[in-house]
Amino acid sequence: MRLLEELRAEHELIDRVAGSLRSYAAARARGEGDAADGAAFRRFFRLWAGAWHHAREEETLFPALAARAELSPAHGPIAAFVEQHHEMANVLDTLDPLLDHEPLGADDARRLVDLATAYTRELGRHIDAENSVLLPESEVRLRQANVLELEGRSPKEEELAARGDGERLVGTWPFAPDTGGVRGEGCVVCPSYGATCRGVEAEWWNASEWEEFSDHLG
Repeated sequence: MRLLEELRAEHELIDRVAGSLRSYAAARARGEGDAADGAAFRRFFRLWAGAWHHAREEETLFPALAARAELSPAHGPIAAFVEQHHEMANVLDTLDPLLDHEPLGADDARRLVDLATAYTRELGRHIDAENSVLLPESEVRLRQANVLELEGRSPKEEELAARGDGERLVGTWPFAPDTGGVRGEGCVVCPSYGATCRGVEAEWWNASEWEEFSDHLG
C-alpha cells in the first residue's frame, strides 16, 4: 500500500533529523552552531513531521482503520498514537523558543539539550512502535477489508520546503545517537503500552486470531 510505504520512508527522514537535532543542541550548548539552523529544525518538525506526516496518519490512515477495519478510535493503538502526537507537540512547544534563541545562556543551553533529548527519545520510540506494529497491522487489516490504497491530500509547498530543510540539516549535522534511550520493536517499546493501551493483541485481535495463535503454540 503506497501510503504505508510513504509513511515508513517519512519515518526514516524524521528519525535522521532527530539525530541531527541532538547534535545541533549539543553544539549550541558549547557555544557553536548557527541559530538559523534552529529555525530550520522548527520548520521541519512543525510542518513536515507534524502538519504533514502526523496529520496524514490522523486524517487518512486512522479514519480508514476505524471505518473500514472497524477498529475503535476511542481506545487502543489509534487513541494511543494520537495521544503521543499531542504529547510530543507539547514538548516541542517548550523546546521551540530555544531552537534559535540568541544569546543562549548556560541555563537555556542545558534546557535545550534536555528538551531535545526528551523530544527525540519519545519520537524514536513512537516511530519504532509505528513501524513494527501499527503499519504492518494496518496493512493486514485494511487488505482484509478490501482496501488496497488510501488517498489523501498532496503536501503543501511550505511542507515540501520543510522536508528540504530536513534533508539539508542531516547533511550539516551528523547523526547523534540517543545513548540513554531504548529502541526496539513491538508493543513493549511503545510509550503507551501498559498505560493507555494493552497492546495490539488485546486491543485488536479477534477470536479467530487468538485461536490461530493457540494452534501455533500447540
